[in-house]
Amino acid sequence: MSEGIYVVNLRKVYRTDRYKRLARAVKAVKEFVRRYTKANKVIVDRSINEYIFSRAYDKPPRRVAIKITKVDEGVVKASLALEASS
Repeated sequence: MSEGIYVVNLRKVYRTDRYKRLARAVKAVKEFVRRYTKANKVIVDRSINEYIFSRAYDKPPRRVAIKITKVDEGVVKASLALEASS
């Protein structure tokens, strides 16, 4: 797997306190990428962070479309998939 587009469901993030939702959403994206790619290191692009924060820290989106690219052995980069999230 060198590249792929996935949709991350962030519905479970809403089960926590309002002020913790942003951080938990970013952690959920990282955990999703780590689980599906079996990578040691996950780099989350700034575009994902900005998209999650676009609706405020207490109301993240319910799902995020991301593009996963293998950078190196054990290193994976996740960025926002523009065509799927528009």
